[in-house]
Amino acid sequence: MNHQEQPDITAVRDYLLAIQERICLSLEGEETSVDGFIVDRWQRSGEGLKGDGLTRVLADGEIFEQAGVNFSHVRGAGLPPAATAQRPELAGRSFEALGVSLVIHPRNPYVPTSHANIRFFIAEKEGCDPVWWFGGGFDMTPYYGFEEDAVHWHRTAKKACEHFSEGSYQRYKKWCDDYFFLPHRQEQRGIGGLFFDDLNKPGFNECFTFLRSVGDHYIAAYQPIVKRRKETPYGERERDFQLYRRGRYVEFNLVYDRGTHFGLQSGGRTESILMSLPPLVKWRYDWQPEPGSPEASLYSDFIRPREWLEESTA
Repeated sequence: MNHQEQPDITAVRDYLLAIQERICLSLEGEETSVDGFIVDRWQRSGEGLKGDGLTRVLADGEIFEQAGVNFSHVRGAGLPPAATAQRPELAGRSFEALGVSLVIHPRNPYVPTSHANIRFFIAEKEGCDPVWWFGGGFDMTPYYGFEEDAVHWHRTAKKACEHFSEGSYQRYKKWCDDYFFLPHRQEQRGIGGLFFDDLNKPGFNECFTFLRSVGDHYIAAYQPIVKRRKETPYGERERDFQLYRRGRYVEFNLVYDRGTHFGLQSGGRTESILMSLPPLVKWRYDWQPEPGSPEASLYSDFIRPREWLEESTA
């Protein structure tokens, strides 16, 4: 590996903080009833573990019931056994993990929830080459589905992949469909998007360029949908269904999400890790939507793997 291809943690950190700021400013621009994001700068220091971060939360807005955009940078002397069980080559290495993770829970049920995450991990040991990779992506979880929104979301996701390796969109779209799946429900969490992990080829520079492209395309994917749907009238029925469907979001994040598990296992800041959870949620016993209803359409037409871009041009 030549010098230019050595991982540049400072450059990654600078980008992550910059994209966090840009995303927050874009979301604040949609709000009218709150001052903006609460900013919580935190530091953590303990035996074998230290870190810092910037958690930004917008709560009780007219448009966003809760929006959290979190930056964290954790450094540790070693990973716990639970985190190295599947990656034994990481045992005995110091590590750094940094990223931006965000979840946006809108108030209006016609505005979808969205999630994005971009991250970098590196583990080092004296006398050995570093082990590093990028991961992340973005996905969308509607409560009431609209074809034009789904097509726009996936079209933007494809644009994010255009200058990377051939077939990236299809590969990372499928990975997203497979990852954001609730086996115990036999349901997709939403309409997908992009998901990638363990990305370290062909080299640091190109992988970092791809990470930036994914991060830069998130607002372009989400903000037009927010603008299109945020003033749609809704009533108690739509709100009730939104709160019920949020339960699926909670189930996935607590049971299956790798980022949540890694953050808790590695001693990350619990409040920042769990900011992804919605402020209000409902569960019902064995509830089924009324046949032919808009709620039933979400299940039959949207939360299943679809080739949105191919279907839109057919």
